[in-house]
Amino acid sequence: MAQPTSTIRYLPTNEAYDKWAKVYDSDGNFLQALDDIELKTLFPRFVGSITTPKPWRVVDLGCGTGRNTALLLSLPDTEVVALDSSKGMLEVARARFDALNPASQDQINTNLRLDIFDMLATSAPPPSVAPHTVDAVISTLVVEHVPLPTFFAHVSQLLRPGGLLLLTNMHSEMGGISQAGFVDTITGEKIRPTSYAHTVEDVVAEARRRGLEVESDGDGKGILETAVDKGMIEKLGLRSSKWVGIACWFGGIFRKVDE
Repeated sequence: MAQPTSTIRYLPTNEAYDKWAKVYDSDGNFLQALDDIELKTLFPRFVGSITTPKPWRVVDLGCGTGRNTALLLSLPDTEVVALDSSKGMLEVARARFDALNPASQDQINTNLRLDIFDMLATSAPPPSVAPHTVDAVISTLVVEHVPLPTFFAHVSQLLRPGGLLLLTNMHSEMGGISQAGFVDTITGEKIRPTSYAHTVEDVVAEARRRGLEVESDGDGKGILETAVDKGMIEKLGLRSSKWVGIACWFGGIFRKVDE
């Protein structure tokens, strides 16, 4: 394994994630760990807010290695379509589900589709999903890499009226200082994909332009924003210690209003 160097190399997002795929789930990414913690409360609220009758069709948009696809597969009577633009990430996701026991594998083969889909390359919907046929979309730590008009155009095109979007992302306070990236274990270079420091306000405004409104929880909270504090470091890992006091994560649920 090469020692980290001071060299930073910027790559197209697909190429960067193809390289990142092998170590994505094991390289100490504290933002992913923070996302997992926040989803423990946000994901059940998301599922409980889906109002369309079953069976459901749910899309994991930017599914990566299948971290949240696994959550979706726990939902009964649900077809899961997992989409990503990186072949390397999808290969890891497939290996994750291929490794399950045979009984689980039969159910997964019936309920899951894993497909390549690049939001940046086309304005058309994925070939595997007809427009306005999706009950819910989950997209976590993805929109950092996509212009907001492009992202929300695709989400709006997928969702049926009344459908839901669960969205999480790196907070712009963190994004103004750093961005997603990893150390290439072969070259030691820091690899960075294309990133945008989207603000919460810009996300909410663009979502509204595409007919999606923020859903508040029982306490009237809409978009949640989380800063790292010292008490989180043990769970998030040492790499999070330099981010104490900085807002690093935001997330929320949006509903597509009736057309």
